[in-house]
Amino acid sequence: METYLNHQLPLIMHIDLNSCFATVEQQSRPSLRGRPIGITNRISPNCCVIAASIEAKALGVKVGMGRRAAENICPDLIMIETDPPKIYWAYKNLLNILSKYSPSLQMKSIDEGLIDFRGQPKIHQGSTLTQFGLEIKQQLRSDIGKWMRCNIGIGPNRFWAKMAAGLHKPDGLDEISYQNIEAVLSSLKLTDLTGIAKKLERRLLQCGIATPLDFLAADRQLLSQVFGSKVHAKAWFERLRGFEVDDFQTHQSQVGQQFVLDAPSNDDAALLGRLQYLSQTVSMKLRASRLEARGVYVWATLKNSGYWHTTRKFPTAADTDQAIFNRAKQLFLARPPQTITAIGLNCYGLEKSQSHQLTFDNQKINDRRLSAAIDNVNSRYGNFALTYAAALSGKKVIKQKIPFGSTKYLDLLISGR
Repeated sequence: METYLNHQLPLIMHIDLNSCFATVEQQSRPSLRGRPIGITNRISPNCCVIAASIEAKALGVKVGMGRRAAENICPDLIMIETDPPKIYWAYKNLLNILSKYSPSLQMKSIDEGLIDFRGQPKIHQGSTLTQFGLEIKQQLRSDIGKWMRCNIGIGPNRFWAKMAAGLHKPDGLDEISYQNIEAVLSSLKLTDLTGIAKKLERRLLQCGIATPLDFLAADRQLLSQVFGSKVHAKAWFERLRGFEVDDFQTHQSQVGQQFVLDAPSNDDAALLGRLQYLSQTVSMKLRASRLEARGVYVWATLKNSGYWHTTRKFPTAADTDQAIFNRAKQLFLARPPQTITAIGLNCYGLEKSQSHQLTFDNQKINDRRLSAAIDNVNSRYGNFALTYAAALSGKKVIKQKIPFGSTKYLDLLISGR
């Protein structure tokens, strides 16, 4: 089998902060260290755990678990609301640490980064990725805090590097190469592999693939039966053998924001204030990504009868605060006259921004100038330092949430743009 494995030097490093959200709280508040912590966006009887400390996970608390269920498992669980400034500070410091090692740095999420060391001269001057990994761990403790831990995985492709980062949590440092891949896979289950959930596991089992080693030994014809596609079969065949197939950028399809109301309401003034604040947040995200949107999707959770939503695709794209709000308001005012507990706004049908193009539309010109002026002020004094009067009620009660997945909005908040 070794003939079909990637024999190149492992030069991809995957860095994963251990229980980032909870550990940052424990770092900033020593009295919480060593105790089971659950993190939620807003504490309430029905909130859920969005992150858990190492101690809480060891007792069976899982991400997505409701507060009551988590406390039944762990009566000593301490629930804490997210504190975005702390996370932004930790993320900024992590970014500073990792960016010293290679210009080929990709942050996969707020607590995961990937460094591509291929072509870096230090590697060929006697330094090893294991040494760099130990340095990163030390800098994490010195620059962010001594309670911080991370797992580091090294491999010749992204898949093996991420697999290595999950082998010995917490605070592990492992390397996977063609020399030890079979030994590593023999210690894992199919669902331990990134991308293999229960549904796909059942399909693999139906085709006689019961273990990761079986998966590695499968030929392309068998994998085609599993995935129903020669393209997917080829990708998995190469991915499992250490060849890079995951080095690509995903396409952003929508930008959105949502808010659970501090108090259920059907008052237009209160709800529109919150909607305008959401609109400003979404339009700021669009401009930061150099995008405009044609589609607007507005939704609300109704107190007594479930879920309401409506959507419309407009003939022109927009990215200014007022244009997004006016479109969202038009849709939102058509809602049923019922008490609302949560509202959300998503923009879709994304296009590259055309703000640089000249126009004879005076309203569009004024909207662009106003949005640019607000962006400039907020760039200097902090996001939402300047906002619309109608959005002030929303600014007072809507708490900025931690963005999962893409870090584009997080980078925007940190830069103050």
